Amino acid sequence: MSVRLTLSTTGRVLGQLRHDRRSVGLLIGAPLLLLTLIYFMFEKNGPLLDRVMLIMLGVFPFLLMFLVTSIAMLRERTSGTLERLFTTPLGKLDLLFAYGLAFGLAATVQATVATTVAFWLLGLDTAGNGALVVLIAVADALLGVGLGLLCSAFARTEFQAVQFLPVVVLPQILLSGLFVPRADMAGWLDGVSTAMPLAHGVEALQDVGTSADATGDMWRGYGIVMGCVVLALVLAAGTLRRRTA
Repeated sequence: MSVRLTLSTTGRVLGQLRHDRRSVGLLIGAPLLLLTLIYFMFEKNGPLLDRVMLIMLGVFPFLLMFLVTSIAMLRERTSGTLERLFTTPLGKLDLLFAYGLAFGLAATVQATVATTVAFWLLGLDTAGNGALVVLIAVADALLGVGLGLLCSAFARTEFQAVQFLPVVVLPQILLSGLFVPRADMAGWLDGVSTAMPLAHGVEALQDVGTSADATGDMWRGYGIVMGCVVLALVLAAGTLRRRTA
C-alpha cells in the first residue's frame, strides 16, 4: 500500500460523494427521519424507547453504508473507472482502504448528527457518554462499508447488489438482539449471532447504555467489529475485479 495514493484516492471519492446530493441526503437525512419515527412509536415507553433508539444508532449506519458503498463500487467497475485506475500504480488495497477512509469520514458526520439529534431533541438517555455512542456507530458504519465492498465484487448489476441485503444485512439485524435478547434465543441461534459482527457492535452500544464508564466488554465488541472491517477490506481486495464481464 502507498499512503500517498490512498489519501489522494480518498480525496477523489470524497469529491464524488460531495457532488452526489442524493447520497449525502440519504446518509444524513434518512437516520434522522427513522429515529424520529421510532420516537413517536415508543414515546410512551421511555426505557424501551432508549433501548431501541440506542441500538438503531448502530444499525442504521451499517445498513445505509452497505447499500451506498456496494452500489458505488459497482458503478466504478461497470463504468470502466477501475480499469483505468489500475493502469496507474494504484493497488487494490489502496483503493479499498481509500473507500473505507472516505466513507468513514462520511459515517463520522452521519453518526455525530444522528447522535446529537437523538440526545438533544429526542431525549435519548444513556448511562455512558454520547461520544462512545458515536465511536461505536462509526465502527458499525465501517462494517457496512467493508461488507458492501466485499459483496459488490459478486454483483454484476445494481439490482444484484441490493439482493445481498436479505442475505448479508438482514440476518445480522434480526440476530443482533434488537427484537429478542441474544440470551433468550435458541442455543444455535445464539451461536450464529456470535459469529455475526453487528451483534458485537450492538452489545457494545448496550454497554454504553447501562454503564457510566467504558467497560471491557464494550471495548471487546468494538475491537471485534473493527477487526472484521479490516478482514472484509482485505477479502474484498482479493475478490475485486477490474470490470464486470
